[in-house]
This record gives sequence, structure tokens and C-alpha cells, in this order.
Amino acid sequence: MRIGPYSLAPRVILAPMAGVTDKPFRVLCKRLGAGLCVSEMTTSDPRFWSTAKSRHRMDHDGEPDPVSVQIAGTVPQIMADAARYNVDHGAQIIDINMGCPAKKVCNAWAGSALMRDEGLVARILEAVVKAVEVPVTLKIRTGWDHDQRNAPLIARIAQDAGIQALAVHGRTRDQQYTGTAEYDTIAAIKAQLSIPVIANGDVDGPRKAAFVLAQTGCDAVMVGRAAQGRPWIFREIAHFLAHGEELPPPSLSEVRDILLGHLQHLHAFYGELSGVRIARKHLGWYAKDRPENAAFRAVVNRADSAELQLRLTRDYFDALVAGVTPELSAAA
Repeated sequence: MRIGPYSLAPRVILAPMAGVTDKPFRVLCKRLGAGLCVSEMTTSDPRFWSTAKSRHRMDHDGEPDPVSVQIAGTVPQIMADAARYNVDHGAQIIDINMGCPAKKVCNAWAGSALMRDEGLVARILEAVVKAVEVPVTLKIRTGWDHDQRNAPLIARIAQDAGIQALAVHGRTRDQQYTGTAEYDTIAAIKAQLSIPVIANGDVDGPRKAAFVLAQTGCDAVMVGRAAQGRPWIFREIAHFLAHGEELPPPSLSEVRDILLGHLQHLHAFYGELSGVRIARKHLGWYAKDRPENAAFRAVVNRADSAELQLRLTRDYFDALVAGVTPELSAAA
């Protein structure tokens, strides 16, 4: 699969997720097999570009190529300016968000709310494509609700505007993340376009990825929530697509080492105070399938320093590796 000059392999992509797909997580997922990692959503409003949150979201120093940055907004010229700004700061692909279902985004008529105004969609896409020389991609849902499922029309508008790849989450906005993904809608969109189409929704493992690719005819699959606490899912999917066999799950010692490295990157990237706080959700996701999850989180979440957070995490996984029940009752 290609997006502009970039050849993407394997055909599995990390979905943009606000508060999740920051640089530490993108770098980790890329290392573990993702063909492309899309940044969390960045605002197109220049008033907020100098905030700490925006500075972190626009930091791509040392990030593996190609760097894909998602922008969100509603005003064509402002979106165009944001695209240029992000390209000047390292973006090699600009992705436009028309898929986010969050109320605070949709209430401002951004994200998936834009799909209700097809004329505005066309103006935004045309403005952004003309503003930058890098490839521009788009992420959408199947529509606003069951009665407004206009993704096929939006897809044609996108291709005509010069969008070079389209990701489709197979749900309407009002579904949020409930129900099941509409793979037949994604397949219909793929059949009418000549640009690459990426299928998103409910891809939670290697066999499901292969099923979705076969069912939709898409060029790639996009993984979102299933990668939380399981960043090795990308190599598992890539291996299955290439060889038709499943990899064994990572050992507890490898999970420990991956997690400790992730925590250290978070601490270094955000600083100790913010890094420790942001790491807590990742710790919960990594341990979510363990029977001791609740007790582990209760202890680790009390850690107020990077050193203590790393030590408690290391001790927990060292105990699991040794085959003993982790000691989780001691105060942090």
C-alpha cells in the first residue's frame, strides 16, 4: 500500500486516539510492527499551538518515517494554515479528522459532525490539499446516524478533492463505539474508489484483521482500542497476514521490558510529574487481563515518582515471571 511517495508495510495502521497515540506510544507501536502510526488529534486553532499539550502533540523529533499528523477543525483556511504549520514542524502526511464522535468535538461542528455538511467537507479538503505538498488523508465514519449514512458520497468528494487515502470507521457517530462495524459499507466504499481505503472498527487480532481485509477488499486495516496495553498486536497481525499462522503471545518478561521502556519514555517525554500521571492508564491497560489487575492499579496509582512507579511495576512483573503471586498489599 502506498500513500503518496510512502510505501507502507505491513498493512496495519495505528488509529489516531486522543490522549493515547502520543509520540511514546507511536514510536513503540512502530517498533512492534505498525506500518503507520497516526498522531492524536491536533487543533487547527493557532491560539492553542503554544500550549504544553499542543507542543507535545506536535513534537516529532526522532519519530520514524512517515510522520502522519491528524488535524481537526471547521474553517477551510484555518485548516489549511494548520496543515502548513504541521508540515513545517515535521509532518509528512496530513490526516483530517472527520471521524471523532466526542461531544466536545462534535458540538463545535468538527470531527464526525462535519459529515452533515457535504459542501463544507469539500471546501475543507480542497483547501488543505492545495495548501501542502505532502499527501493528505481523511478519516470518516459511515455517517452521522442511521438515517444519515452518507460515507459513500463523502468518499467520492474526498477522492475528487485529491485525498490520497481514506480510513473508514464502520460505525455512525451516534453509535460511538457500540454495536458492530459495518464492513459491507466499507466494502461498498472501497469498490467505488481508486485511492487506498483503510478499514477501521473491531479489528482486535490477527484473524479478525485477515477477515476484515477479505470482507472489505481494503488495502489495510486500522487498529485502535485493541492496541491499548497490547502494542505487539501489530507484529501479530503482520505475521499472520504474511504467513497464515499466529505468533505465540509475548512472554511475561517481554511484556515487562516493553512496559518499563514505555514508562521511561513517558517520563522523559512529559517530565516526571505529568509522565507518572499519564502512565497510569497505560499500566491499567497492560495489566487488564491479569486477575490481580484491580490490586495492581490500586498500588501503582499511588506512586508519585518515576522511580517508585518503575519499581512497583518491575516488582509486579518479576513476581509473575517467577511464578509467584505479586505482593500488592504493601503501601506504595
